[in-house]
Amino acid sequence: MSLNEIPDKVSFSDEEETTLKYWQEKDCFRESVKRSEGKPLYTFYDGPPFATGLPHYGHILAGTIKDVVTRWAHQTGHHVERRFGWDCHGLPIEFEIEKALGIKSKEQVMEMGIANYNAECRKIVMRYSKEWETVVNRFGRWIDFENDYKTMHLSYMESVWWVFNQLWQKKLVYRGVKVMPYSTGCTTPLSNFEANSNYQDATDPSVMVSFPLVTDPEVHLLAWTTTPWTLPSNLALCAHPEMDYVKIKDKKTHGGKTFILMEARLEQLYPNLAKQKGKEPPFETLQKMKGADLKGLEYVPLFEYFLFKKEDGAFKVVNDTYVTADAGTGIVHQAPGFGEDDYRVCLKNGIITKDTAPPCPIDEGGKFTEAVSDFAGQYIKEADPLICKKLKDNGRLVEKKSIVHSYPFCWRSNTPLIYRTVASWFVGVTDIKEDLIKCAHDSYWVPEFVQTKRFNNWLENAIDWCVSRSRYWGTPLPIWHSEDWEELVCVGSVKELEELSGQKITDLHREFVDEITIPSKQGKGVLRRVPEVFDCWFESGSMPYGQAHYPFENKDKFDKGFPADFIAEGLDQTRGWFYTLMVLSTALFKKPAFKNLVVNGLVLAENGKKMSKSARNYPDPMDVVKRHSADAIRLYLINSPVVRAEPLRFKEEGVKEVVNDVFRPLWNGAKFFVQNYNRFVAAGHKFDPTDFSSKNVMDHWMIANNAELIKYVRGEMQAYKLSTVVPGLLRFLESLTNWYVRMNRSRLKGAEGVDDWSKSLTTLFEVLSTATVLMAPFTPFLAENLYTRLKPLFPEDKREDSVHYLMLPEANEKLLDPVILRKVSRMQTVIELTRVMRERTKMAIKMPVAEVVVATSDAEYLQDVVELQNYILEEVHSLKMITTENQTDYVTLSLDADKASLGKRFKKEAKAVEQAIQKLTEEETATFLANGGMSLCGHELTMDDVKVKRTFKEGIQDFDTNTDGKVLVLMKTTINEEQTAIYIAREFVNRVQTLRKSSGLTPNDAICVWYNADGIVDKTLAAKMDYVKAKLAVTSVETMAKKAGDTFADVDTEIVVGEEKCKVRLEFTKPQ
Repeated sequence: MSLNEIPDKVSFSDEEETTLKYWQEKDCFRESVKRSEGKPLYTFYDGPPFATGLPHYGHILAGTIKDVVTRWAHQTGHHVERRFGWDCHGLPIEFEIEKALGIKSKEQVMEMGIANYNAECRKIVMRYSKEWETVVNRFGRWIDFENDYKTMHLSYMESVWWVFNQLWQKKLVYRGVKVMPYSTGCTTPLSNFEANSNYQDATDPSVMVSFPLVTDPEVHLLAWTTTPWTLPSNLALCAHPEMDYVKIKDKKTHGGKTFILMEARLEQLYPNLAKQKGKEPPFETLQKMKGADLKGLEYVPLFEYFLFKKEDGAFKVVNDTYVTADAGTGIVHQAPGFGEDDYRVCLKNGIITKDTAPPCPIDEGGKFTEAVSDFAGQYIKEADPLICKKLKDNGRLVEKKSIVHSYPFCWRSNTPLIYRTVASWFVGVTDIKEDLIKCAHDSYWVPEFVQTKRFNNWLENAIDWCVSRSRYWGTPLPIWHSEDWEELVCVGSVKELEELSGQKITDLHREFVDEITIPSKQGKGVLRRVPEVFDCWFESGSMPYGQAHYPFENKDKFDKGFPADFIAEGLDQTRGWFYTLMVLSTALFKKPAFKNLVVNGLVLAENGKKMSKSARNYPDPMDVVKRHSADAIRLYLINSPVVRAEPLRFKEEGVKEVVNDVFRPLWNGAKFFVQNYNRFVAAGHKFDPTDFSSKNVMDHWMIANNAELIKYVRGEMQAYKLSTVVPGLLRFLESLTNWYVRMNRSRLKGAEGVDDWSKSLTTLFEVLSTATVLMAPFTPFLAENLYTRLKPLFPEDKREDSVHYLMLPEANEKLLDPVILRKVSRMQTVIELTRVMRERTKMAIKMPVAEVVVATSDAEYLQDVVELQNYILEEVHSLKMITTENQTDYVTLSLDADKASLGKRFKKEAKAVEQAIQKLTEEETATFLANGGMSLCGHELTMDDVKVKRTFKEGIQDFDTNTDGKVLVLMKTTINEEQTAIYIAREFVNRVQTLRKSSGLTPNDAICVWYNADGIVDKTLAAKMDYVKAKLAVTSVETMAKKAGDTFADVDTEIVVGEEKCKVRLEFTKPQ
């Protein structure tokens, strides 16, 4: 039975399109899931994206990782449901609507009506869902779009209510007034992990303001701020109680005024102070004091808007240790409505109370209210210069400059965040912190540092989570309250709300539940719902429960599959989805939400900047697919630093390299097998794919390598180490295509007998078939393509409609052989070291080397390479190989210091150690190398601290050397007549084979070769004709003078020998 020939020319992208249609026709994904029913459950959670934008490389990367792992889980005997999910609520949707409709304020939303506003949101939620499905499918990801989940579905929202109700019952929910990150662009508070997600460089005012003492108006306390808009709300000044402060009299820079500020911060007032050492200072020091001495000093307020707070103790100096000497004047202005520390300090000093909100005179859009009459209606940032002018007019502005600093921006509206007091609903994360840290430790993260450093540090400093948003399109908080807030009801289900309200519930969005009231059980009339909706992070953190409509449906199924076996997302989700999943699962069940997590880094544009559609700094993914294939992008992404949670600069050239360096060699290897298999069976021979009785060392090595690969891939994938498993697969493919096939071409063509032909083909088929199945999760299209072509030779029980129905093979322990792997590895090392020398000395590829010397004190190493020396001689084109246990027969060894290593380890003593290394004798050097180090100058040195220098001994000439630290290889660099003759013969064979290929001939086509040549080529060929004929396997090779028959292929070419260019004429005829 012959196989269909594999074409020479191939478009991997076009081949993928054919495979995609085949999968769709056969419904392969659903069929694979159906076939796995009843097998052990493997649970996967897919983090929901928004469908308001198109997928980019970050989505493709995360989707590829998810697809690889879930395919692997399926092919290791698990039942894996893969449901796609959509994030439908929250700021991303609302922001799009407000931009489209020109909405700037809450009043406009109210005028429009929440029902109409939400209807607009609903229209765009799935705007690009079809495009998402197209892209995801085109990249070969198998996931269920038909049975997807959406966070706006009633069932999902009801589960969110249940989650919140459980937290309520556990007394983990409270309403509080706190200083929160706040987006004036989106008119809502944000959680602090959202606030930390988008820092940018911003230019702000840098102002110093004076506060005259009530008891001595000529003495001014000096404070500094970058937020002048908070100054109208100033209620106190804060100094560090233990640090040194000074009262100084300015001489000329600032009008001769008297100031009090921290001594360590004088440079804020006098920036050139450090340069004036030894000169008379621009001020006179009148008094030194501690910050504690300033406590209680009263000052004249900047503005009169909140003078009534004076009776509560405002407008005095207070103490707190949060004040630093890093910036400013060491005296910090306190506006408790706009700063977390300000609020805490003023609360501690009785200036404000928990029961009353501090002054916060701005509206939801960040504009001043009438409480600050001079600037009412002004946006706070726009009011900065007006406030500074007012202060200057009042003689209170000491200095105004600008500063560029890193500042948090809203992740959605890209406007600067502010911090302000907001009445919000919180989940008491601090109450469950110990459980949270334990649950996090019970999960397994790849890479580990994201868990042990980033995530653990975040948990150690976790604060209570603000879960409410003053918005409209989202899951409403299920809290109903009486007018006096003394009666509160938290609803946990649709049925409960129906029973409490007496109304039928068909939707849980605000327009459907805002007007629903619940009769009071305490005689307080009716209870009304709070206006807030959930933070969309609370909804995505509820995904395990929402997608299953837990606990209202699927309870048994959920209980069996929770926690999830696997999730994966980007590094930016460390404080996002990973955190919210962990908080909610810990609060609900004291369990992590997931057992295993793979974290990927960010995909950046080639210039290292964030990918931007407007900047057009990255190629469209679908265009790259057309040019190179989806599998190439997949393999490029998952064989990069990005799977180690490091950033990747996306380069299309890297995708192209995958095609050229991985796919084409593998394709050609499969083509070569099919070609020679067909020749084998056409000659009447029987192919046995199970015959592994070959005694050939390369067959033995490749089969052992094959078994080792299966074991390796299973082990690394079990540990979710994509960063190591993919390089391992690629090393194997390199061994297959660039070592085994290339070194065994003559055997695979049948030139060394039928038995050898059969066994080499068996070996090649075994490793190709294994590679096809093992590569299936990583390159699903290419694996399917090759499997389809090779399937007729698979055992009957392995002939399926798709390679993705096959289970991954188990490693055959009997075939594992570390000894043969060691031997070939050493052989490869010698070959690679020699190849580098050939390139370095610019020796022509086909020019043989006169002599190669392999030197190492390891006798086993030498024995290994001696056993395989025929392969070494063939691969490096060497006429002779010599081995020696003593490299000092050829070179003198000495040591030099690795200055970078010594400097890092020994600092000031590095020079003395360096000199001691350079003074070592030959015997001491030999001892150092034998032991891998020695003690010098009282320090233990290792091989990392030195560089080995080799100098040729007297009489050793015309050699180049190379080493990997374990073996030294020397290569003779001179060229004699015999070497030149062999080179010419090889070049001639190459020209004939090139013409053969360009003429469309196969190795089976019989031809006669006729030639004319001049110069040294003509003189040399006759002497090497036996070699030429054996290599070409043709009927005859004769000079043109003897030519007979009609020419059907010809070429004029040349062979370069040293400085001589020799012309060669070739013609082919058919045998007479």
